[in-house]
Amino acid sequence: MTRYAEVIGDPIAHSKSPTIHGFWLERAGLDGDYRRAHVRPADLAAYLAERRGDPDWLGCNVTIPHKQAVLPLLDVVDPVAAGIGAVNTIVACNGLLTGYNTDAPGFLEPLRPLLDERHLLRTARIFGAGGAARAIAHGLWGEGFTLILAARNVDAAAEIAAGFDSGHVHVTSLAHFAEPLDFDWKDMEGRLDVVVNATSCGMTGQPPLDLDFSHMPPGAIVYDAVYTPLETPLLAQARALGHPIVDGLQMLIGQARIAFRHFFDVDAPADAESEAALRALLLA
Repeated sequence: MTRYAEVIGDPIAHSKSPTIHGFWLERAGLDGDYRRAHVRPADLAAYLAERRGDPDWLGCNVTIPHKQAVLPLLDVVDPVAAGIGAVNTIVACNGLLTGYNTDAPGFLEPLRPLLDERHLLRTARIFGAGGAARAIAHGLWGEGFTLILAARNVDAAAEIAAGFDSGHVHVTSLAHFAEPLDFDWKDMEGRLDVVVNATSCGMTGQPPLDLDFSHMPPGAIVYDAVYTPLETPLLAQARALGHPIVDGLQMLIGQARIAFRHFFDVDAPADAESEAALRALLLA
């Protein structure tokens, strides 16, 4: 029998994970498979109990709405996932189920060259208060960033902030960033600023993020977790103003790369030709 992993969620037909992992399996010449499984909330416990007894099942990625619901059903939860309070990758080994969160390190992957440098100050402005925002906040916090969390639901942002034991986390309303800011940014030397959209704003069919760029420090990296469309209105405006940008496809691929290693115990192909071919496949 072929060993396999899969992605679970409700709904699940839209997931690009089978495309990504299937591409890597074929590219690497590995004997394995990656599938989708539509699992409704009422069936989650039964699904895991059944898969636990399947010797060919390597584990699964977890998407909405199960990322928090799976926590009490696992044998072990990685400290990073426990801190975030959500699991997006379950690995089966010797009958035990271990939960990980690859969203945070996947988000950081395209920033890694800059994170390896030294800075006098690191500040991140994160828009949103959902699961993606929570993982991104934990990832950036671990890299020494002061966090500014902005959301329509300020209480939800405050709940994320409460998980950090420090005064270097600030909470405000998303509406605050829609108003012009009269501020002299002065000398930006030695600073690293990241602006992250972790809301659905700008996604196909959704209104754009209402953001006045006077809030953006010169040279700030603008990172949008949305990947449909690939260049959101936020990224288009940032590019026009000369800001470095990172699109959501990089985070999607980054988190999948870490999960692939967990499942198949090899690194996903990462050469330039493979990266370009995968992006073209996902955008087709």
